[in-house]
Order: sequence, then structure tokens, then C-alpha cells
Amino acid sequence: MGETTSVGDLPAYRAVPEGEGPWPGLVLVHELFGLDDEMRRHADRLAGMGHLVLAPDLVSRGNRALCLLRTMTALRRGRGRTFDDIDAARADLASDPRCTGSIGVIGFCMGGGFALLLAARPGWDVVVANYGVVPDAEELVGSCPVVASYGGRDLYLRGAARRLETTLTAQGVANDVREYPAAGHAFLNASHTAPWWALPMSRLVMRAGPEPASAQHAWGRIEAFLATHLRA
Repeated sequence: MGETTSVGDLPAYRAVPEGEGPWPGLVLVHELFGLDDEMRRHADRLAGMGHLVLAPDLVSRGNRALCLLRTMTALRRGRGRTFDDIDAARADLASDPRCTGSIGVIGFCMGGGFALLLAARPGWDVVVANYGVVPDAEELVGSCPVVASYGGRDLYLRGAARRLETTLTAQGVANDVREYPAAGHAFLNASHTAPWWALPMSRLVMRAGPEPASAQHAWGRIEAFLATHLRA
């Protein structure tokens, strides 16, 4: 189902549904730690739902620490090369004859923040944001439909789900935002993925890790939302 590919000079992973297309496309924006096996599994799962998925490794250009710094700086400023890389992945999908031309973006952790910043920008039909930092309300004006999931035990993003839902609803944006009380950060993952240097923040503040019941429900919401707002 999955294949190694590239987006420009970045390595990437493409997950292709079984059968004959064309299919709607999804750009997957990974967590802070890069394009790992956990993100590839998410891509495969989305392909199993009938989406052509492209996931570039946004922190693979040169020194990894510097890449992380540049990527997080772009997220904070709302502009930079990382946005260009994500748009290049969108263009790649748009030019793929296996894609219907309907394209969304799904992000996890850091990627969820990027996804929300892209919601009101041209070229995107739907946004899936999983435990992403919520931008200022003005950044969401004119947003495409958004489905978002957060963990209630995640102290880093305390109140994020409520702020996002309130903002989107006030602006008349179709949305499905949910906070899961039993979950922390990264609860959609099947394993703990944080490296040693991120463990204190991950465990004590974000309370990150798998929460299967919440994850199953969230994936069901994501699939239903995409079926309504992307396949259409």
C-alpha cells in the first residue's frame, strides 16, 4: 500500500488505496519527531479509507536540529519554507492522475498546528487537526471545514478544543471538534514515540501516549468527516 517517494528534495511516503482510483488526496504533516513508522501507519490507515496520501519528511533537509528549529519558527510565524514544502506536496497530489483534485491536509501534534494555519489558505478542501496549537481567530477567517481532536489530560493544550470550536462556530465554519477526557497528547498513536530529550515534557505536561478507546472514536469521526467534506 505504501511506497517511498520524494517531494522536491525531501524524502516522503505515499500511501495508495487498493483498487482503481481516482481518490481524494491528503497531505499528512507529521509530528515534531519527523516521518516515522507511526506516521506511516497513519498514512496507511487513511489510504485504507480511500484516500491518496502523501507525507513529506519536513525535518530531513540537512542537520536535524536546525531543521526542527526552522520548522518550528515557520509554525510560529505562519510563513516560511515549511509551508512551501507542504504546498509542494499538495501540488504533487493535484498533478497525480490518481487524485480527484479534492485535497485536504491532516496533521498530528506540530502538524496539527500547521494544518489549522492552512485551513483558510487556498487549495485545501478540508483540515484534520490532531492536538494542534490553535491559531488566532483572524487566521481562521474563511476556513474550510475542520475536524479536530484533543486530549483532556494534555496540559499543554488545555482549553484548545473549546477555543477552536467556539471560533469556528462563530465564523460559520463546518466543524467537528472533540476533547477526550481520558486521553493526553498523541493519543492516536499506537506506541510512545517521544525521544529521550522530549520525555519530561511529553510525560509530565502533555501526558502523551496511546488511548485506544478515544483513538477508535476519533478515527471514526475523521473518516465520517472526510467522507462528507472531501469525497464530495
